[in-house]
Amino acid sequence: MSSAPTTPAPTTGSIADERIRELRERREATLLGGGEKRIEKQHAKGKLTARERVELLLDEGSFEEWDAFVQHRCRDFDMDEQQIPGDGVITGHGLIDGRKVFVFSQDFTVFGGSLSEAYARKICKIMDTAIKVGAPVIGLNDSGGARIQEGVLSLGGYADIFLRNTLASGVVPQISAIMGPCAGGAVYSPAITDFIAMVEGTSYMYVTGPNVVKTVTHEEVTHDDLGGAETHTGRSGVAHFSTEDDGSCLALIRDLVSFLPLNNADDPPRKATDDPDDRQEARLDELVPADPQKPYDITDVISLIVDDGKFLQVHEGYAGNMVVGFARLGGRSVGIVANQPAVLAGTLDIDASLKGARFVRFCDCFNIPIVTFVDVPGFLPGTVQEFGGIIKHGAKLLYAFCEATVPKLTVITRKAYGGAYDVMSSKHIRGDVNLAWPSAEIAVMGAKGAVEIIFRNEIGSAEDKAAKEEELVALYKKRFANPYQAAEFGFIDDVIEARTTRPRLIRALELFETKRDRNPPKKHGNIPL
Repeated sequence: MSSAPTTPAPTTGSIADERIRELRERREATLLGGGEKRIEKQHAKGKLTARERVELLLDEGSFEEWDAFVQHRCRDFDMDEQQIPGDGVITGHGLIDGRKVFVFSQDFTVFGGSLSEAYARKICKIMDTAIKVGAPVIGLNDSGGARIQEGVLSLGGYADIFLRNTLASGVVPQISAIMGPCAGGAVYSPAITDFIAMVEGTSYMYVTGPNVVKTVTHEEVTHDDLGGAETHTGRSGVAHFSTEDDGSCLALIRDLVSFLPLNNADDPPRKATDDPDDRQEARLDELVPADPQKPYDITDVISLIVDDGKFLQVHEGYAGNMVVGFARLGGRSVGIVANQPAVLAGTLDIDASLKGARFVRFCDCFNIPIVTFVDVPGFLPGTVQEFGGIIKHGAKLLYAFCEATVPKLTVITRKAYGGAYDVMSSKHIRGDVNLAWPSAEIAVMGAKGAVEIIFRNEIGSAEDKAAKEEELVALYKKRFANPYQAAEFGFIDDVIEARTTRPRLIRALELFETKRDRNPPKKHGNIPL
């Protein structure tokens, strides 16, 4: 009887060692990106590499990379001879302060960071997964745009990403950092995301570059003037944050994420604080000037009330008459919306309305309570505003506050005039707790304007018109330019000493922590765009 054939046993570990060695060699190749020379060029421009950015953004050692070995499939224009693992974008997931996030980081050292079909699939994969598991998506953009060698495949790749940006909107927070060029169709993915941060001097965004602008409109403009950080944070309002360098940009994103829930079914994070919940701030009693025409800085009010005086302002360089941003009260994340009396007297104009509406809707998407500080004399008058559509744009802010179902707390510090009173999270549009300081003036308009209309005949027939007007203005102020008539009707829940604002807001947040409110069933509303 013959025995079964046998084969010699391999040397223990030899095949395994070879496979591990191959894996490690391939892994090392993915770490080089476009090679040492291109990495040096990146550093010479004051920019970090794509991989360095990921490492700085995430908690140390937490990054797990996906699709490191993906390569493009283009065979035209000798592209088959230029294969670099990863294909110009690093994708994966990691932690920020121990909380999971997904990230993609475009690598300018590989084909100028240009997007291919394979590259787009990598980004789409992490976006799809982020929606499934409920975690934020952070995109670090540094790309020359679509990879022209691939033609419509690269264009289709952008559209695939745009679709996912839209589907993820309101489901998970999406944050974009512009850390290099971002041009053409590439700008629309960041534009759909919730927040955009830019780096001064090294980043820009535009639909068409300076050369095209010159050809079409004969305008001479630089990359920076056309689409730099200052342009988009100060003039267009496209970007929310401007930072000095890559490191400060990534630090800002970490700070921003600390205020946000992971998804729309999650509660905002809580953070312990040594700032007492019952702290009263006597300086608030004297902060609002006795003269209603004198300005003051609303950020001073906010800083004196919130935990540890920390306020992360959003869109700081744009529409300065409106202030928005994140803070904490009793450890809870809150969104702050406030009129700024130090700029345009705090009036609502087109830009301020857009800025406020966008921020309110973000907070409502992600269960972040909204605290509104009101000092508004009305909407900004003039032909520029009317021709620009202030009616439509102002309605966006009104719509956003009306639609929001998160806890809404409102503090009227001084003026609350006319339709602007209604718009700024008044009791009439489902404000939950509406408080006023003794300095509040809630009326259709300012006393002088009201008197000129109501008593125009009486003033006109008076011997001393100036004295009569002054007398009537004083009477009107006593009757109407205060918070008490609104309180009589229940439109204000309480008139409080300014110093007690912090404990009153914290107790209100505790009370409304279990708030349940909903809008009528519908596919979606039709906000006046």
